[in-house]
Amino acid sequence: MNIQSLSKQYIDGIWRDGQSESRLSDINPYNGEVLAAFTMANVDDVDLSYKAALKAKEDWDKVNPYQKRDILEKAVSYIDDNEEDIANIIMDELGGTRLKAAFEIGLVKNMIKEAATFPLRIEGKILPSIEDGKENRLYRTPVGVVGVISPFNFPFFLSVKSVAPALGAGNGVVLKPHEETPITGGTLIAKIFEEAGIPKGLLNVVVTDIDEIGDAFVEHPIPRVISFTGSTKVGSHIGQLAVKNFKKPLLELGGNSAFIILDDADIDYAVNAATFSRFTHQGQICMSANRIFVHKRIYEEFIEKYKAKVASLKVGDPRDPETVIGPVMNERQAVNLQLQINRGLEQGAKAVLKGNISGTIVEPTILTDVTPDMQIAQEELFGPVVYVVPFESEEEAILLANDTEYGLSEAIHTGDLNRGVEMAKKIHTGMIHVNDITINDEPIVAFGGVKQSGLGRLNGEWSLEEFTTLKWISVNYDQRSFPY
Repeated sequence: MNIQSLSKQYIDGIWRDGQSESRLSDINPYNGEVLAAFTMANVDDVDLSYKAALKAKEDWDKVNPYQKRDILEKAVSYIDDNEEDIANIIMDELGGTRLKAAFEIGLVKNMIKEAATFPLRIEGKILPSIEDGKENRLYRTPVGVVGVISPFNFPFFLSVKSVAPALGAGNGVVLKPHEETPITGGTLIAKIFEEAGIPKGLLNVVVTDIDEIGDAFVEHPIPRVISFTGSTKVGSHIGQLAVKNFKKPLLELGGNSAFIILDDADIDYAVNAATFSRFTHQGQICMSANRIFVHKRIYEEFIEKYKAKVASLKVGDPRDPETVIGPVMNERQAVNLQLQINRGLEQGAKAVLKGNISGTIVEPTILTDVTPDMQIAQEELFGPVVYVVPFESEEEAILLANDTEYGLSEAIHTGDLNRGVEMAKKIHTGMIHVNDITINDEPIVAFGGVKQSGLGRLNGEWSLEEFTTLKWISVNYDQRSFPY
């Protein structure tokens, strides 16, 4: 699979350049190499894509559900046959390590396998009526066309997470990948489903940016659902815009995840889980553990072991199989992380481990003495930076965990599972994991956040619900009596 062959728009089943005069360079974040160049899509291309998806949906409606299942399963087979090429694209385009690439590809395959069951799971109901001789039928139908906007951190998976279920539920789709990852999050996915045999035009990919198209992707009259994964600030704008235009928004937004370690936890296991929860893919995951809260009785021991573990992580070239921490997505992100660290230190935090920052390479930093009033305590740290805070009681840990505008994914470590579950019930979050990592996503379990971490739930039956709607058709077998 040649990365250059994927540097086109995919509109109405045709690989072609966009109609914009602007060009987009796709750059390797580790070495600055230009991987590919796109002629960007403009508003007219967005319009063509939505119209193509709507038209192709009519053809998709006529495909037997079992055949739809087979087509989606062929997408998995294509990934299997090209897994090494896909892993190389993930490493080159977004600086993912080999471990991260394998992890992401596995998530994608499981998500498509789940979506492949959707055509056989779309069910209706027949309900009784208060009127004699009448029945009420509920038909579950596709919403029509879904617009998907995906981020740069896990672009392959987070695009497929909406694209595959939307297709499986019978919809047309237009996908706008992040401009930093147009191939992994966009055209690669178009290639996979094209090879699987979906109707031409059913899935369209427009590579562009907001400066070029403004709000046209969301405001276009055709899509009925807009699925967005990204920052809370942008998600708020998209959500409001969608509702204003009578579309359903699905928003998977930022996080400020807490990792809580109680006094009876297995410290060595907690150290490993906390390390994975923070530093996988350089901490560029919405579920990454920003905040680690440790019972004061085991705090010093944890800090010592955690510092040693984190300091041992190899940083550098993502293609090196030994590398755990590769580059962040761009230098702008690295600069922002440096500013967050400096601001935290100025406000009284201390660095027990302070890594160097050079270009896009950000070495791990561990901060202590962070208080809830500090700015760094309330921000999402989208990189290999974390802080550790001691607590004295479960009640204090719960208060600390809940002291954030976000509520996506948390973790609790304890030797008493029931204790962990009871504590988990009191934490305001969409997802929480006892004796596990904060980074969890499974194809049949409801995924989503509360507060400013998002709206809606995806995966399994919840994705099927989000990408379909119910139509009530009543049938009167007799003649109704009227009062006048």
